[in-house]
Amino acid sequence: MRITALLILVLLGFTEGQGQKIFLNNPSFEGDPQDATVPIGWHGCEPGTTPDILPGPWGVYTEPSDGETFMGLITRDNGTWESVGQRLKSALNPPECYSFTIDLAHSGTYANYNQSIKLRIWGGETACSKDQLLLETPLIDHSDWKTYEVRFTPEKPVRFLIFEAFFSEKRFSRRGNVLIDNMSPIKQCPRV
Repeated sequence: MRITALLILVLLGFTEGQGQKIFLNNPSFEGDPQDATVPIGWHGCEPGTTPDILPGPWGVYTEPSDGETFMGLITRDNGTWESVGQRLKSALNPPECYSFTIDLAHSGTYANYNQSIKLRIWGGETACSKDQLLLETPLIDHSDWKTYEVRFTPEKPVRFLIFEAFFSEKRFSRRGNVLIDNMSPIKQCPRV
């Protein structure tokens, strides 16, 4: 009888872990609309990272896809870019598959940072470490919100996520923007 009860408890714990979701702090980048402000729950990862909480500043009046505000990241004509990160509440471990979604858009009125750029999402073991590229989008050139799925299997434990405005590995001079909102909880991929 004890062995059966213990087995049931172990199996219940195992199935609960399979459906566990990891929630981020402030996944919709809520805050008072203002320029040069890292949203609460996030930290800057690149020198000169001054994301904007939108809409309002810099002439961006896109409606959020979720909540009241969203975040804008830019690349500059001197070859620099912005990136933000956050520590996860629990590590994502190999060989499991994980997925989440995020809404992205582009603004054509972002105070002369109007060109289309990409978003890269990295997983890292330490704050701001770019250990594994989880997603590189195509150029985000649509002004309407579109949902992108991020699906990956970590090569080693991922404890931090980093969102990076990106254009090219080569030296570039592109004044661009990407708008980010509505990140879903991270969940394990269904087993096939």
